[in-house]
Amino acid sequence: MLIRKEEPKDYEIIYSVVKEAFDSAERSDGNEQDLVNALRKGEAYIPDLSLVAETDGKIVGHIMFTKAKVGEDTVLVLAPLSVLPEYQRKGIGISLIKEGHRIADRLGYEYSIVLGSEKYYPKAGYLPAGQFGIKPSFAVSSENFMAYKIKEEAGHIHGILKYAKEFGID
Repeated sequence: MLIRKEEPKDYEIIYSVVKEAFDSAERSDGNEQDLVNALRKGEAYIPDLSLVAETDGKIVGHIMFTKAKVGEDTVLVLAPLSVLPEYQRKGIGISLIKEGHRIADRLGYEYSIVLGSEKYYPKAGYLPAGQFGIKPSFAVSSENFMAYKIKEEAGHIHGILKYAKEFGID
């Protein structure tokens, strides 16, 4: 498996991968593939943190981390993470997350936040975000709103997460 930065020539395939991955997801609003396209055009987009996983030259997974704010601190939001159904449960998603964390560390980011499965994301080290002083801006179960401390020496942050406008969350 190869994990690399997405390229413009990949966008159409990524759109299909995200759509197919979320068609069978337990929780989905059906618009994740459109969110990816919108985020790419926004100020929160970080080209180095939009990655694809390839197996035998085929894109089978995608992950995107974008900028968000907690108070005055810039953090990352992991969303969405997509793996084609027939390639799930093979470690591709976790590999994408870990490579994203490695790149984020190199770029100087300290925290990543995700709204997702309390069964899946802890496997990548995510903990309830409240433990870090990070709160959601909407009602959500604390076990599904998680954060990962990218840098061990990261400073303490406290406040409400402000997503990029493309998420449509105030």
